[in-house]
Amino acid sequence: MVQYHKSTKSKQSGSGGKKKRTRDKVLAHYGGFFSRSKVAKEGQEKSLKKSKVTGGSVKVHARTVVFANVSDGKTVKKAKILTVVESPDNRHFARENLLTRGCLIETELGKARVTSRPGQSGIVNATLQK
Repeated sequence: MVQYHKSTKSKQSGSGGKKKRTRDKVLAHYGGFFSRSKVAKEGQEKSLKKSKVTGGSVKVHARTVVFANVSDGKTVKKAKILTVVESPDNRHFARENLLTRGCLIETELGKARVTSRPGQSGIVNATLQK
C-alpha cells in the first residue's frame, strides 16, 4: 500500500454544502513510507534498498548502516557508528537507533551530527561536535 501525499480538504463548505472532488488522484502525489535507516547491530552488515523515482532515476535507501564519514572541518575519516544519542525529529528514534538528518550519533571518534539523509542517499555523513 502506498501513501497518498495530497492535503485533504474538508468535505463540507462553510455553509454546510457538500464539496465534490474536481479531479482524480494523480500519480505524482503517490509516495512511499519512511525508510527507517538503522544502526547495524553487532555482526550485521550494511544493507541498501533501491527504488525507482520520477524521471527514471534510482534512489538508494539505507536500511542498516555500520560506518559514517565523519568530518572535523579539515579532514574526513571513516568511523564506526556505536549508537544514536538524540534525535530532534522524534525522541523515540534515539531509542530505536534510527538515523535521520540532524540526529546526534556516537562514533569511535566522538559525538557527531548527521548532515546527510541516509534514507534518501544511502550513506551517512556527519560533522564532529565540540
